[in-house]
Amino acid sequence: MIRTLLIDDEPLARDELAMLLEEFDDIEVVGEANNALEGMSQLNALRPDLVFVDIQMPKITGIEMLAMLDPDTMPKMVFVTAYDEYAISAFEKNAFDYLLKPVAPERLAKTLERIRALQQPQDPAPLLSEPLRHLPCYSGKTLKVVPIHEVEYVYSDLSGVHVATGQGTFHTQLTLKTLEERSELMRCHRQYLVQPGAIAEIQLQEGGGGEILTRANQQVPVSRRYMKAIKQRFGFQ
Repeated sequence: MIRTLLIDDEPLARDELAMLLEEFDDIEVVGEANNALEGMSQLNALRPDLVFVDIQMPKITGIEMLAMLDPDTMPKMVFVTAYDEYAISAFEKNAFDYLLKPVAPERLAKTLERIRALQQPQDPAPLLSEPLRHLPCYSGKTLKVVPIHEVEYVYSDLSGVHVATGQGTFHTQLTLKTLEERSELMRCHRQYLVQPGAIAEIQLQEGGGGEILTRANQQVPVSRRYMKAIKQRFGFQ
């Protein structure tokens, strides 16, 4: 069975696509989401093989959501759009395929045939050059869209990955590795990334390590291993 997730802010569009997929015995719709943040949560929880995602969604578009995914675990992604102009962009962002609304059964069948026949994993290389502009975060039952420039630092512990801003600290399901590779955040410690623009002071300590004081007066550790790169970023020798 091909485990499938549907992400679209239009309930009727999701229902229509789900009905079309019922005609295929090897397709199992395991979840639905009505925006990109819910979709990210479902992706991490359900681990689907295939995702149909609308391009035009509020706050975070389908294209932006695709750029947030970890290339190592990304399922096959099919964009669904009412606008043909997005087709070229969809392929540039490394989507497996795209479908125009309203989805034609014959066109859907061809997409599924390609998915069944494809043996090699999706090449994630085109995604690596796309920087993150927003981070999908959570605070209790509230979904938060945090602009990357508002992040002061990010850290990981046994409970997950946390994003610290001047307004509070939120949880994200993105990994430190993904955030380091896909954003301007710098590694300063094995468990910490820091926003260069948020650094107010670097306090040096014996042994080569130190501590960063952010502009919101938050303290971030710097290990000896990463101190040189942090200092060089600001022109210190």
